Amino acid sequence: MALIKTENFSLGYEGHVIVEDLNFEVNEGDYLCIVGENGSGKSTLMKTLLGLKSKMGGALIFGNGLRKNQIGYLPQQTLTQRDFPASAYEVVISGCLNRSGLFPFYSSRQKESARYNMKLLGITDLAGRCYRELSGGQQQRVLLARALCASSKLLILDEPVSGLDPKVTQEMYSIIEHLNSCGVTIVMVSHDIEASIKYASHILHISHKPLFFGRTEDYLKSDVFKVFCNTSKTDIAAMIPPQSDGKENN
Repeated sequence: MALIKTENFSLGYEGHVIVEDLNFEVNEGDYLCIVGENGSGKSTLMKTLLGLKSKMGGALIFGNGLRKNQIGYLPQQTLTQRDFPASAYEVVISGCLNRSGLFPFYSSRQKESARYNMKLLGITDLAGRCYRELSGGQQQRVLLARALCASSKLLILDEPVSGLDPKVTQEMYSIIEHLNSCGVTIVMVSHDIEASIKYASHILHISHKPLFFGRTEDYLKSDVFKVFCNTSKTDIAAMIPPQSDGKENN
């Protein structure tokens, strides 16, 4: 059964429907990128999946024992959040809060999880540093480690490379790709259509109509992709990988 599945799903805010009749699913090991025009409802969808906004219609189904508090979430940062006065370690381990219940202290297992995820993302040396003093790339690694403390099963990432320079952006994409190869399911909102096509196994393109959900190779052949690229003046030919001659190499 899929981790997340929607059926004739509608979402929006303040009584205004943005997207309706949305049908897609996320299975274990998928790397789903959600793309679309500005204002099409990408971030609203993320918040609805997380229960931060109410759905406006249809069904949202969680499978394989997944609960909302077991989803790791990396949101877009505000300027106030970038100035948060806590150590990097304190930010990372706070990802365990949703699973702590009424227990006021972190367990030894949760502390070990925080240390492990910091090591995984190469930020062990930042543990005692004040979060507000870190670079943008370092802060994103800290927040990604925090999300992993919340869940090593499914991560929802909202524009995780926003505001980062090209070198750090590539590093973040490589880290996310590595996590996915290790079995972490990724759902990522992105305005970077080229990177989405490069890394994602599946694409969900949301707009006022039409919608698309399917494998990335099918998205590249779709009219939705062609219209989107033409509208945004994106070079389609440069984004589509070269085709093989149909023969497998042995």
